Amino acid sequence: GTRLGFILVSAGCAVGLGNVWKFPYICGQNGGAAFIVLYLICLALLGWPILICEYAVGRASRHSTAKAFHELEPKGTRWHRYRWFGVAGNYLLMMFYTMVCGWMINYALRMLTGNLKGKTPDEIAGAFSDMLASPVQMTIFMIISVLIAFSICALGLKNGVERITKVMMLLLMCLMIVLAVHSLVLPNMREGLAFYLVPDLGKIAEIGFGNVLFAAMSHAFFTLSLGIGAMEIFGSYLDKTNRLAGEAVSVTVLDTFVALTAGIIIIPACFAYGVQPDSGPSLLFITLPNVFNHMAGGDIWGAAFFVFMTFAALSTVIAVFENILSMTMEIFNWDRKTAVSRNIVLIILLSMPAILGFNVLSGIQPIGEGSTLMD
Repeated sequence: GTRLGFILVSAGCAVGLGNVWKFPYICGQNGGAAFIVLYLICLALLGWPILICEYAVGRASRHSTAKAFHELEPKGTRWHRYRWFGVAGNYLLMMFYTMVCGWMINYALRMLTGNLKGKTPDEIAGAFSDMLASPVQMTIFMIISVLIAFSICALGLKNGVERITKVMMLLLMCLMIVLAVHSLVLPNMREGLAFYLVPDLGKIAEIGFGNVLFAAMSHAFFTLSLGIGAMEIFGSYLDKTNRLAGEAVSVTVLDTFVALTAGIIIIPACFAYGVQPDSGPSLLFITLPNVFNHMAGGDIWGAAFFVFMTFAALSTVIAVFENILSMTMEIFNWDRKTAVSRNIVLIILLSMPAILGFNVLSGIQPIGEGSTLMD
């Protein structure tokens, strides 16, 4: 309905756990600021142009990936076969993303109710392990995330997706700014900011330029949700008067702002409390709850942080669900109500292997000891 709505909904798809969870820890693993420089180059040379391409395909065809290439391809060519990669890509993303979104809702509730307050580091680590070992607990929260997101999509594009995502994204931005300001007054925050914002080319040499470049390039694609048509659908709703390059710049800048701000929230906090910023996925669910327990007013900051993480996760789930609905409506000629009801069941079933891979099916280790079905 509005340009702001388009930018915030598109950014909602791009802004997600890749920005606020993955970015700070892969930044820590790959040398801090030196990684950020390569990441920004990859965004400018690869991410932004491909985002323009996805918008162009959507706007020219006025369809989702399911039918866009039927509309655009020259006669006798087979570009339309690509649609199955786009369809599969969106479902594959949601097969694990809904589970992790459920983790965020779970931890937001724990922080709001003080469930982790006063616990020892071992108890906090044990709480995360207990959650992973409980298929019932993870399934319940995954279903909650699926029902919330599809309920919003069921209201329609303008009344549901646009109206609610706009509010969610604006709240997310406000929460991020408050949390970032708080991190900047923590003890030893200068050391954390130096690690994060001052390039150290020696770090790249130590880790290997190829490894750092690959991490930066792959994250540029992941953070903008490129390659599976997830952004293409929003181009199909875009007015012909809008400049695609300008809209793509707005979304890329907003997405990058969130990623960089997330690092300002997390990395100074790690340095302030003697935590390694490259501790991987456990950074969020084990390390940071320990950090919040040592902060003044930590229960409030912890609750705000995980509410913000929940908004980030849900904004992506809602946007990708809108894409999935659009594709299935076009492929099977379903109305929105039918597409929502059938996809709720399908997504819940497809999310189960990721959940069971941590517990019931943990004996299946596809790439060696310690791996799960997620790998």
